Amino acid sequence: MDPPATHGRPPFSTAVLHGGPGAAGEMAPVARRLAAGRGVLEPFQSAASVDGQIDELGRTLRRYGRPPLTVIGFSWGAWLGLLLAAAHPDLVEKLILIGCGPLEEPRASRIETVRLSRLARHERAEVRHLQQACLDPAEKDKNAFWARLGALFSKADAYDPLPGRPEPMDPQAEVFESVWPEAAALRKSGRLLELAGRVACPVRAIHGDFDPHPAAGVQEPLSRLLPDFRFHLLKNCGHKPWIERQAREAFFRTLEDELDEIDG
Repeated sequence: MDPPATHGRPPFSTAVLHGGPGAAGEMAPVARRLAAGRGVLEPFQSAASVDGQIDELGRTLRRYGRPPLTVIGFSWGAWLGLLLAAAHPDLVEKLILIGCGPLEEPRASRIETVRLSRLARHERAEVRHLQQACLDPAEKDKNAFWARLGALFSKADAYDPLPGRPEPMDPQAEVFESVWPEAAALRKSGRLLELAGRVACPVRAIHGDFDPHPAAGVQEPLSRLLPDFRFHLLKNCGHKPWIERQAREAFFRTLEDELDEIDG
């Protein structure tokens, strides 16, 4: 278990969870922004199974944080946050989901179609080539392929991104290839939704209206299942609100308001 990055000063009562699985680094700008007023943990999940990631995260938060924590999960990290809160309710005081993927299989069917429709023809061809390369067992080092695929999907996911280089990311292809099939099977079987319905803490979701992951895939089931759920839809915003020129400040205001509700 690698130690998490820390931002701000202890006690560390907030944690941000990266996407992927196996895409460490994306949430660092969010952690740094929030650290102006609180201590923030940035854990790095490396376990090669869903249960392993839940256990690894739980041990990290117990060792380095001050439970119960506010857990902020992005994309895969949003699912992981739900699974953590269901398995270890003593660790999570409040859960905030950013760009959460749909929790039911039918809602997920068009995500890749929407992404590809936003790319140029040569980029769509490159995506198909990279996907085949990532599936090839003869390829020894797939991290570069995953990094490029992630960059193309990030382009498709963004509405009006700020200029500049993206946050450095450490793609771990072996983690994705081990964890994602398990996670996808959880959704397909309905088990993911069942576990999400066990979460007892307050849950909030922040979602961009341009995110190819449909907002209804999060809002509708969690509104139905959870007694304390609130949904925030950001205009002119893609999958990563903190990189969006038109939505960044609204995103951070919403996030700070939700955190202040706990801190107050």
